[in-house]
Amino acid sequence: MSSPQANPSAARPLSAGAIALMLMLCLTWGFNQIAVKLVLPDVPPMLQAMIRSMGALPVLFLIGTLRGVKFFEKDGTWKAGLIAGLMFGLEFVLIFQGLRLTSASRAVVFLYTAPFFVALGSYQVLGERLGGSQWLGLAVSFAGVALAIGVPQPNVDSHVLLGDLLIVLGASLWAATTLVAKGTRLRFAAPEKALGYQVAISIPILGTAAWLFGETITHTPSPLSIGLLAFQAIWVVGTTFTLWFALVKAYSASKLSAFTFITPLFGVVGSYFIMHDTLSLTFAAAAVLVIAGLFLVNRPSQTAAAPADALLNVTKT
Repeated sequence: MSSPQANPSAARPLSAGAIALMLMLCLTWGFNQIAVKLVLPDVPPMLQAMIRSMGALPVLFLIGTLRGVKFFEKDGTWKAGLIAGLMFGLEFVLIFQGLRLTSASRAVVFLYTAPFFVALGSYQVLGERLGGSQWLGLAVSFAGVALAIGVPQPNVDSHVLLGDLLIVLGASLWAATTLVAKGTRLRFAAPEKALGYQVAISIPILGTAAWLFGETITHTPSPLSIGLLAFQAIWVVGTTFTLWFALVKAYSASKLSAFTFITPLFGVVGSYFIMHDTLSLTFAAAAVLVIAGLFLVNRPSQTAAAPADALLNVTKT
């Protein structure tokens, strides 16, 4: 995966259409956690995640086939793909169980600490340099998470805090998956194939988790739940990923990534109006810190390579 500096399109300014598309993608990703919460009364978390992966896989195959991707060609990526898929499956076990316990607004903030882990991991594992603003962003994001979890707040009990912790652990696995994609031969695979490994391997993992947790669907899901499941599978997982990589190919990843800091903001605002989540002043301050840290981590830098790619896998959640 080439860096923005090596990409001839790195200096290309974002068009009005690209900006509008990025805002739409961020709105989609911010709403995704709300969609999961709305479906939970009809479809338990592990079954919901499994159904989402099963629905997304044919979409990825269709899009990839139309683009000429050779999914079954031997290219030396299967080992890395297997590792990424195992982490991807476990990631969603943690995230969907966390969403059962915590609110959508808290979940979207904690989930988008993933770039924090990616940037730190890129420095530790891949040897990529971080600039001063990136280190400041890591510190600010960490302070936001510590404030949200560590300070007592109304309507936040041990169950909510456990859900928060599961989401953070899921975010760390999301980051680890990104590092595998960046640091192995998987980086040479087409986006549809790289995500295809993860989605396909997650299906038996999530199915096993559903069986272990004793999950069943006890009644016919409502039309809203069915529609939101289709939204997650076809649009969020199957389509926005491809749109994101199309933008990355045409424009600088650094410039595009700078937009994604507003995703948690969309999620928090949407959760307030749709889910009627209670937002305390403490959590609002924590959310501002996390979002500000995200912005600094993804701020274009001449010395930092990590932020340019930090959110390249953002659509998978």
